[in-house]
Amino acid sequence: MKEVFKEFKPSSWVIDNRTTIFIISLIITVLGITTYQSLPKELYPDITLPTIYVSTIYPGSSPTDIENLITKELEKEIGAVNGINKITSNSVQDFSSIMVEFVSGTDINDANQKVKDAVDKAKPNLPSDLDPQYGPNVLKVEFSEIPIMFVNVSGDYDLGTLNRYAELLQDKIEEVPEISKVDVIGAPEREIQINMDMYKMQASQVTIYDIYTAISNENKIVSGGSIRVDEMRRSISVNGEFDNVEQIKNMLILNMQNEPIYLKDIAEVKDSFKEQESFARLDGKKVITLNVIKKSGENLIDASDHIKVLLEELQLKELPSDLELTVTGDQSSMTRTQLQDLINSIIIGFILVTLTLMFFMGATDAMFVGLSVPLSMFIAFIVLSLIGGAMNLIVLFAFLLGLGIVVDDAIVVIENTHRIFNNGKVPIRIAAKRAAGEVFVPVMAGTLTTLAPFFPLLF
Repeated sequence: MKEVFKEFKPSSWVIDNRTTIFIISLIITVLGITTYQSLPKELYPDITLPTIYVSTIYPGSSPTDIENLITKELEKEIGAVNGINKITSNSVQDFSSIMVEFVSGTDINDANQKVKDAVDKAKPNLPSDLDPQYGPNVLKVEFSEIPIMFVNVSGDYDLGTLNRYAELLQDKIEEVPEISKVDVIGAPEREIQINMDMYKMQASQVTIYDIYTAISNENKIVSGGSIRVDEMRRSISVNGEFDNVEQIKNMLILNMQNEPIYLKDIAEVKDSFKEQESFARLDGKKVITLNVIKKSGENLIDASDHIKVLLEELQLKELPSDLELTVTGDQSSMTRTQLQDLINSIIIGFILVTLTLMFFMGATDAMFVGLSVPLSMFIAFIVLSLIGGAMNLIVLFAFLLGLGIVVDDAIVVIENTHRIFNNGKVPIRIAAKRAAGEVFVPVMAGTLTTLAPFFPLLF
């Protein structure tokens, strides 16, 4: 009976073209190392859930009133939007919140615009005294909004001075290419307080409405039309906004019988701060904290390095020496550790696999099996870059899981090659071709069964 010669064509081609394969392996090694250096690195993957959050504040209302006057009216219009999977609402004292979850695959920006349009349709049915500042506010739920680090500004200064330095840092950090935005926490918000003296107002025959009208008319920018200059038409405006507190104090309220009444005559004008709603502490001391948020898909480690270099330059050139800048919650530290662990795992895996197999297969075969570990990692780096991926916790886990599969498959093929070579007394090249052909289907089946439990995660 004639023996059937099983052969896997790609493996046979590789065996017949050793020089080409050596060159390709060298190219893969170089590309893999350079690609790894340029891959975006982050702690967690960017997760885009098509979820929109609608919040509304209506002070002085009971949960029942919030439900009937606001939540139901918004739900009625939002529910008519196509592609919604689930709507969850919550009505409590003074506050309404609605979570709109769209079906998987929906573009988050498109979903956000649809919900905004629905909210605009519902606004005429909402209470007429609802302050637009309090909502309804439509926000995208984005996991990329998690801060990558916190920059804490502290020193022997009042909060107003610290706030000015914090705003300078905010502007500088937002200029870093990898950064999306910087939020300031714990900073006092400036407020001009006008404390009116009711007795002086009565004596001067001035009402609160007179003061309100005077301030509204003075503190604004008035359009002056346009003027044609050469071949261009330029807009003209008169800037009447207040620049300082003295202008407000010297503002004319009324002119009674040729007796001008200024605001400073009937009220105390103070340049102060609003009541703080957010606070930041570090080691028990008051600080102003900058929450640094990077752009989606940008390199976390590069962003962290650029910010730290920027902070050092600012402290040397633009900031006082006694101003303390402390970085906390730096995600890049953990990411660096995990990436270093991956490199160590590849190196240690190569060494352990090689040493272990040397006792059973000899040094040459053990070396070839061990080389499959770094080579497969280099290929993975290249593919990851081509599909626009990034190094993160999930990818690192997948790499470590794949190391064992790669080694197992290599051992099976090499062992079968030796079995055929020793039993059949055929040339090693023929034995290698036959060995790969015989075990291709079992090896592929074994690999697929290992990966099968993870297939549902693709959908």
